[in-house]
Amino acid sequence: MSKEDVILEIAHVSKTFYPGSINQIEALKDINLTVRRGEFITLVGGNGAGKSTLLNAISGYFFPDAGSIKVNEKDITFLKEEKRAPYISRVFQDPKMGTAPRMTVQENLSLAYRRGEKRTLKFGTSKEERAFFKEQLATLGLGLENRPSADIGLLSGGQRQSIALLMATLKRPDILLLDEHTAALDPKTAQLVLELTDAKVKEMGLTTIMITHNLQDAIKYGTRTLVLHQGKIVKDYQGREKANLTTEALFAEIQTLAISDLY
Repeated sequence: MSKEDVILEIAHVSKTFYPGSINQIEALKDINLTVRRGEFITLVGGNGAGKSTLLNAISGYFFPDAGSIKVNEKDITFLKEEKRAPYISRVFQDPKMGTAPRMTVQENLSLAYRRGEKRTLKFGTSKEERAFFKEQLATLGLGLENRPSADIGLLSGGQRQSIALLMATLKRPDILLLDEHTAALDPKTAQLVLELTDAKVKEMGLTTIMITHNLQDAIKYGTRTLVLHQGKIVKDYQGREKANLTTEALFAEIQTLAISDLY
């Protein structure tokens, strides 16, 4: 693997919360992960395995106690979260977290389009930008291209999460982080958003890491599946092993890890 192929490199990253107290939690333990450009990774594991913590470390929500994180060979280990915005986008579980409820669809897209740029007192969208936003909204297949002035807060959870996904990918980030972004949706809507996600990732060639508790989705989507347990990556399915992976085998792997904790 050449350096040009590597977009994300995590080396010996560890994170402990509440160190020295009775509530001490070793959330990440010597994590090592190399991600190739264009890979779509699904991330699974039991509660408390460290999945969201790993995404938090990548996004800059907190700094690790040890180790390093590089994007395109640039060390971002101690780069503030807002400074990572040009490189990394994230969609959260709660549709409300990725959008501004008191702003319109168009205003939300305008904010996302200017992510990482210096803010000014001037706010507005050009004719070209409005046309671009309409074109992008049409790709969602929800008819929202005809409702640019609709308040985000009045949309359904599925519509809102679809727009959050569009906002996260509007500027083609180096890395897209999906933190259980369909978990709060009903099954039918979740499936629609997942299919939209898969189409966007493939169309744009986005390097993506997606947390999911749905093992079928973990197998169906992506090019690689990681299993986390007690803050460590314990299994890495890719290539033929990923292609041949079954829900039963993945469930058995996670169950075995859970049972081992009892002894």
